[in-house]
This record gives sequence, structure tokens and C-alpha cells, in this order.
Amino acid sequence: MRKFLVILDDSRECLNAMRFAAMRAAKSGGGVKILSVIPPEEFNHWIGVSDIMREETRERIEVHYEVFAKWMRDRQGIDPELVIREGEPVTEILSEIADDAAIGVLVLGAGSEKKGPGPLVTQLSRSAGSLPVPITIVPGDLSKERLDAIT
Repeated sequence: MRKFLVILDDSRECLNAMRFAAMRAAKSGGGVKILSVIPPEEFNHWIGVSDIMREETRERIEVHYEVFAKWMRDRQGIDPELVIREGEPVTEILSEIADDAAIGVLVLGAGSEKKGPGPLVTQLSRSAGSLPVPITIVPGDLSKERLDAIT
């Protein structure tokens, strides 16, 4: 089964990337893997404090994931899996792709503000020619109807 890897973060464009991945997976008989990456600089505190912060961050990610997972199960019949990694986002994304041979497509949401599409889209599209899987970049301001039409 081919999996669509989609990145869970706090960006607005994440929503359209999630929708696209779930809709494509449902229509093609694939699956969805949701990856959330916790940057290392988030825990530069004393050991006890950083452990508490790390646990709180993981809990927040799991709650956020459950919102998307419920929608995917209820609307698309897809039961996504969640992976949480700690490290630099691009490095961890590439490691996840290398670790799971079933990942066939990386789905990223692109921001529509003046500051550009976002750091992940910018960094990963630069090396798109050497990635082991294709990237699908989903515009953050596409309507639900347009997403449905193109999936």
C-alpha cells in the first residue's frame, strides 16, 4: 500500500495538505502517515523542565492529530498513523521516508502570504530532484471544492 506522508505543524496550510493526502489516499487505495517534528531548540532548558515541556508538546501534537484523524476516519475511511520525531524538520522528514519504503508521496502545504510558501516547501523543493519520492505541494488557499475536484 502506498502511503502519503503529510507534515503536521501549526501552520494554516497544514489543513489543506491533510485534506489532500486523505482524499488522494481514499481514492487510490493508499494510506496516510502523519509526521510531526519537534525542533531541538524547543527544549534548551534544564533536564527536568525540558522533560515536562517535551511531554506537553507531545500531548499537544496528539490532540491536534486526533482532530485530523477523526476527520480522515469519518469522511474518507482512512485510518492514519502518527509519528513524532525530534530534530531538524527536513532531516527528520528525509529519515522517515528512508525508514518506511511504503511512503510514495510527500505532501506539503504551501503558505499563501507574502513571506513565501514556508520553510519546508522552500528547503525540500530545492533538493526535489534528488529525493526518493515525489513532492506534492498543496496551495494553502485552495477551497474544499477545488481540492475535491483535483483529487
